This record gives sequence, C-alpha cells and structure tokens, in this order.
Amino acid sequence: MATDLLTLGRRIRHFRTAAGLTLDQLGAAVATAPSQLSLIENGRREPRISLLQAIAGALGIALSDLLATEPPSRRAALEIALDRAQGSTLYAGLGLPSVRAGRTLPLEALEALVGLHEELSRRANASIATPEEARRANTELRLWMRERDNYLPDIEDAAERMARAAGYTSGALTHRAVARMAEQLGFQILHVGDLPHSTRTVTDLASGRIYLPPASIPGGHGLRSLALQAIAHRVLAHERPASYADFLRQRMEINYFAAACLIPRGRAVEVLQAAKRERDLAIEDFRDAFGVTHEAAAMRFTNLATAHLGIPVHFMRVGDDGTLYRGYENDAVGFATDPTGAIEGQIVCRQWTSRMAFTVRDRATEFHQYTDTPAGTFWCTAQTGATTSGEFSITVGVPYVHSKWFRGRDTTRHTVSRCPDPTCCRQPPIDLSARWAEQSWPSARLHAQVLAPLPGGTFPGVDDAEVYAFLERHAPTG
Repeated sequence: MATDLLTLGRRIRHFRTAAGLTLDQLGAAVATAPSQLSLIENGRREPRISLLQAIAGALGIALSDLLATEPPSRRAALEIALDRAQGSTLYAGLGLPSVRAGRTLPLEALEALVGLHEELSRRANASIATPEEARRANTELRLWMRERDNYLPDIEDAAERMARAAGYTSGALTHRAVARMAEQLGFQILHVGDLPHSTRTVTDLASGRIYLPPASIPGGHGLRSLALQAIAHRVLAHERPASYADFLRQRMEINYFAAACLIPRGRAVEVLQAAKRERDLAIEDFRDAFGVTHEAAAMRFTNLATAHLGIPVHFMRVGDDGTLYRGYENDAVGFATDPTGAIEGQIVCRQWTSRMAFTVRDRATEFHQYTDTPAGTFWCTAQTGATTSGEFSITVGVPYVHSKWFRGRDTTRHTVSRCPDPTCCRQPPIDLSARWAEQSWPSARLHAQVLAPLPGGTFPGVDDAEVYAFLERHAPTG
C-alpha cells in the first residue's frame, strides 16, 4: 500500500466525521469493532483492502479517495507531523510526555508544537553539519542493507564460484587458495614493507600485482581478507568512486566479498543449519569452523541468518565506554540514532548485553543475557576483546522467540532497559547530582575522529603522490 498509515488513518477519520458518523456507527456498518477502527485511524494498524473497500462504501466515497497520499486538511497534516516528531528518537531522548492532538487542541497550539519540533530538528542537524554528508551516506547504506536482510546474492554467487575454482571444499580458506583466486584474475600477490601510510593495499593494474603489508600475525586471516578485498574491486567491476557515498558502497561490497570468500555460503549454511537442527547455534563454533575472528564470524552470521535460517538478528561492536562503533539490525531492537539517523557514536544502554559483558570476570567464553527493552525481549551473546585503544565487545542478538535455537538460551542473566528514557542509565541519581553538580568540573575526552577531516585525493583518504611514488619503486623493469 503506497499511502502511509498515518495519512490513511487521518483520511478515514476526515470522511467519517464529514459523514456525521461515530466510530460505533461506522463499526456497525462494516462489521468491525470500534476499537479496531480507532487503531486504524491513529495509524497503528494496517487494514485489509477488503475492509477499506467496505469503509469507502459505508462513507459513500471511492476507494481512491481513502488511498490518496496527501492529508485531507491543514489540521490533519499538522497532526501527522506532530505524531511523527513525537515518535522520533530525538524527542524520546528528552524524556518528555507526548501531546495528544485531539479535537480540543486549538489549531494555533498545534501549529506552535509542530514549529517547535521543526526548530528542534533543525538545531540538532546544524550541530553536526560538518560530518553530515558522510554520516547520511553511511546511514542510507545501512538502511539499504537492512531492506535486503544484509544479504547480497550476486556477491555471494561470485565469491562461491571463485572459492570453489581455487580448490576450497571446507574449513578455513588457505593463503594458497587466495593466491589462486588472484591468479584467476591475472594478478600476483606480493608482500612489501613500504606501503604508503594512507593505504591498506595497492593494486598495480599495469603489471598485475597486488601489494600487501607483511604479516603481523602469521597465519591470521587479516592478510587473506585484505587480498580478497583488493581482488573484489576487479571481480565487482568497480570504477573510481565519484562521491563519498560511492566510495562507501564500494568499501561495503569488497568487505562483503572478502567475508563471503573466507566463509563461503554453501559450507557455512550447512554448518549453521546443522547447528540449528540441534538447537546449538553458537558464534564461537562458527568462528572456529572457518578460522576467522569472532567479529568476522558474527558479521558473517548476520548475512546468512535471515536469508537461510529465518532468524532476524542484530550485531554490535561496542567500546568499553559504551560507544557503538558498528551495528546492524533487522529485528527492530531499536538502536539510538542522531538526527541524521546514524547510529555510530551513540551510547548503548548500560543494561544491554554488549556492556554487561564487561562486568564479568571470566571472559574466556561467550556471555549470554536476556534484556527486556521497550521494543521487546532480546537474547544476546557477546564476546569481549582488546586493542591498544581499549576493550570492545562483539554482540549478536535475536528476539526472544528465536533464542530457542542458540546455545546459552538457558542463561539466568536478565536485565531491564528503559532507554531512551534518560532515567534508565543516563541521568545520575538525584542525591549524587545534588551533592556534586556545583562541586565538580570534569574535563571531557574528545574522540580524535570528531576533528579529523577526510583528506583529498583520487580516493577518499588516499595520498596520491605517495601511491604513485610507491608504484615507481616497485614497477617491474624491462
């Protein structure tokens, strides 16, 4: 249905009141409970087309009159705008009550409320104007992937073909198999110690060489992934990116291709479906079966969980300060967002699994927990790790009804999160606030990426002069 539910509901209400009918009278005419009609008029339930046809007949209008996309009046348009504004994460974070736009609310008050919300949104957007293009592009890409359940069949097919042609059958994809994949495209992989600082790899199209850094962890999957990402540009026929959004899409696609090669779909689905039949799904087993990191396994699980297991899922990488660095969801878990819709940099609730995992002493195995949230109850599994910049957690979660397929579902850990209600975990206790509000002066720690601009160049962040000098040093002679 092309018409959104709020507009549809307001049009039904408009024509009902114009016909002088109450909800009870219309309900009797179309054999539907008045309470159900009220939900439809408030945009909270989608009616069947047969019910819409009955409503149109009872009101003496054409069905197309109900399905028109514009609000039926100036007041209805304002009511719709107010409902949407009060349903935003921005407004929910203020902890203020919602105002019901009933018939007794004066039109002037309705206009003032909508105007205030528009100004609130404008100011919130203005405060992040500098990184806005990049954040919006990232958000649009994340939503595009969510519409596809984080699953791209064309890239899956390409990765599967190349892995099989390189001799892959099961287990971890070997470095030799990656080298064969490069050879399929006419490239040789070379490891050098003087790559330009602004690059991860350099591909010499003229000489058929892919330059990688030396292995920092012998046998790790990092170099395999980097080589596969370089190969992906050729497999996916990428051209030079024309915008940041184009660059971001290409980065996502090469990461996806690399993951689909390291954990090929055919074998991965066999492993996961067998574990689901035994009600013993575990990210750590999936990780060990293919010799990758926990994060790589968790992210790859999100590619396959919905398309091949029928399980909606969410994924998070969260720092020990609660900052969300990376996330995906198609299970309506409800990530916090900024005014552009971006989730990166937002603070995760203290009661969520991704932060509770830092509170336990034994972190050798996965941490499991149920969390009640305003969006429902979710079961999650998390594993913590550490880098030079601090600790982090990797979390995979599913709605309660799907926890039955996972190892760790019998956990007794259970928390309650009220976020985005600020009284859940963001506001200090009243007694501590009263004691210290005027007696303390914390100095905030600034994340370096907030001030770091994107350097210029042919590719975002790449120093062209350094790359060209590198190629001159390594180009074969003769």
